[in-house]
Amino acid sequence: MNEKVEQIGDLFGPDVLYRLAERQAGYLTARQAIATGMPRSTLAHHGRPRGRLQPVSRGVYRLRNFPPSPHEHIVAGWLRTPPSADAVVSHQSALELHDLSDIIADQIHVSVPRNRRRKAVPGLTLHVTQLPILAKERREILGLPVTSVERTILDLLRDSSPNEQIELAISQALRRGLSTRRRLALTAAAFPKTTHHHLAAMLERISSRDTQHQEHSARHRRTA
Repeated sequence: MNEKVEQIGDLFGPDVLYRLAERQAGYLTARQAIATGMPRSTLAHHGRPRGRLQPVSRGVYRLRNFPPSPHEHIVAGWLRTPPSADAVVSHQSALELHDLSDIIADQIHVSVPRNRRRKAVPGLTLHVTQLPILAKERREILGLPVTSVERTILDLLRDSSPNEQIELAISQALRRGLSTRRRLALTAAAFPKTTHHHLAAMLERISSRDTQHQEHSARHRRTA
């Protein structure tokens, strides 16, 4: 029996496991592995102590010796959500994946539609949204569905008090070409008026600071 498992293990060996895990920061689920035709016995064989797969949580594995990623905790968290939940990485976690925040949130934030089946998952904050996350508001990062820069910022403005972290994220997104004022305004159209006001106020402050910086730079060049 063990010899048979070893032979099947060769068919579903490092190459198959690597292809599954490489786009997800080295992680995969039992469901994903079985979907390739891998027998459960072979998966258990790879998940044994010192095997190719390191069990992380129920049904989630990490490819042993895969290079670490600064965002792999988000991947591991999202993989614990059931496919039926249609969970999308959002809010602070999406901000982190877009490289618009230096703050690592204590919880992994995901948004799920109101009409989808869901249950609490330890370590995850589920944001139940009545505003559908459209296809144009989704991106793929590390193999995960992630809210776009614009949707991420608007979700944060709607669901939390305006703060320096959000304003800094907007400023960086504009400066780095990750978003534009027009795209932010178009996305904001579906949000409550209070969210519009918060966005407008932040954009005005950002413009004021940019103008002051340009004027200062111009004076410095004239006196140099």
